[in-house]
Amino acid sequence: MKKQATIFHALIPILFLLVILPLSIFYFGADPQIPLILSTIVAALVAKILLNYSWGEIEEGILDTIRLAMQAILILMVIGTVVGTWILSGTVPAMIYYGLQILSPGIFLLAAALICAIVSISTGSSWTTAATVGIALMGIGKGLGIPVGMVAGAIVSGAYFGDKLSPLSETTNLSLAMAGSNLFEHIRSMCYTTLPTFGLALILYGLLGMKYSSSNIDTSQIQAITEAIRGSFNISPILLIPPIFIILIVILKIPALPGLIAGSILGGIFAGLFQGASLADIIEAAHYGVELETGVDLVDNLLSRGGLDGMMWTVSLIFTSLTFGGVLEKVGMLKAFGLGILKLAKSTGSLVLATTLTSIATNMLTADQYLALVVPGRMYKQAYQDKDLPPELLSRTLEAGGTVTSALFPWNTCGAYMMATLGVSPWVYLPFAFLNTLVPIVNVLFAYLGIGFKKSVK
Repeated sequence: MKKQATIFHALIPILFLLVILPLSIFYFGADPQIPLILSTIVAALVAKILLNYSWGEIEEGILDTIRLAMQAILILMVIGTVVGTWILSGTVPAMIYYGLQILSPGIFLLAAALICAIVSISTGSSWTTAATVGIALMGIGKGLGIPVGMVAGAIVSGAYFGDKLSPLSETTNLSLAMAGSNLFEHIRSMCYTTLPTFGLALILYGLLGMKYSSSNIDTSQIQAITEAIRGSFNISPILLIPPIFIILIVILKIPALPGLIAGSILGGIFAGLFQGASLADIIEAAHYGVELETGVDLVDNLLSRGGLDGMMWTVSLIFTSLTFGGVLEKVGMLKAFGLGILKLAKSTGSLVLATTLTSIATNMLTADQYLALVVPGRMYKQAYQDKDLPPELLSRTLEAGGTVTSALFPWNTCGAYMMATLGVSPWVYLPFAFLNTLVPIVNVLFAYLGIGFKKSVK
């Protein structure tokens, strides 16, 4: 007979992971995959020996969790082909080339965050934003001599600003579905916390940008980059059509997978038309990425990337993370962990804090932002109703804890995606992803102060 999981059972694999993961990464210099597999073994042993679950039931939980994230994994693989063909076609080099002509170091971080916010509001997708303007902004930032962590942090902040507030966003609609709130009430509620936080983030980016004023530009490096790009690609404004095409596809609500595949094909066509690439070159770029030798190391490092194979390390990381999360979800360890926290939540502020911490922990332990919205949403919905709190307070808290923090863990599907797309580890950009790190804090603070919501009137 199965036993109900308690917080004691949940803490065994969780504490094991919290010990072995940083030890492996920071001390032994290992990748996260094997520590995650070992943690999954520990979780499965607890489920089998202490809770009496069969292997078939444990495996079912693993497969169910993987199915939930399968679309994201497929999108990630297709993005690899998009990046490969867009580099070969000259699209990414053209975005970098023209960006270096327009943006200056002093305003770059501020402009990058705003550009990504506008694109993500329009598309409802942080992933699309990172894969289009994000890639170009990374190249421009490197050319201007700005640290990659700062650049990626500004991109991620802007991308998730729109992902939270856009009515087109999947996470926006999933959060309100879990809480039972209205779309526009949900967005209005998020504005109380998200708008001032993003305003603060822009101020911080402006202050950081002052360190990289125009007087410090290494014009010779920028000239070397632009000349290397010009020498390797036929640069023209027409090469900007593919990212515009992708953005329009998302706005028109065409499904992501066929839209991205079309974008990859368009990149291949442009590579043939404007760069003289053969069909074999295009297929190789889509599969293995691009290997560039311009004689300028910065350009070679920036543009030698992409391809389906380039995403396989990230895909393996996501699979191992989801396997661990699937065991915890299936046997009730996540629920036990959350209920243990809920017992401490007496006030409105502490309930919002508990929800936020549970969402962050779910992001960290299950590697999937959808679970970070669904699990706490189901877990705490009744508690919010019992306290006569409006559903939009729950839905905005799910977004603050679940949506934005998903990009801060390298093994989470979102963190792994950003790492693969931008080429920067979340550990590097985390200190500069101001929106993602500050929104959870601001949301909890406002809950304690009673700002931005009213109790329901019965």
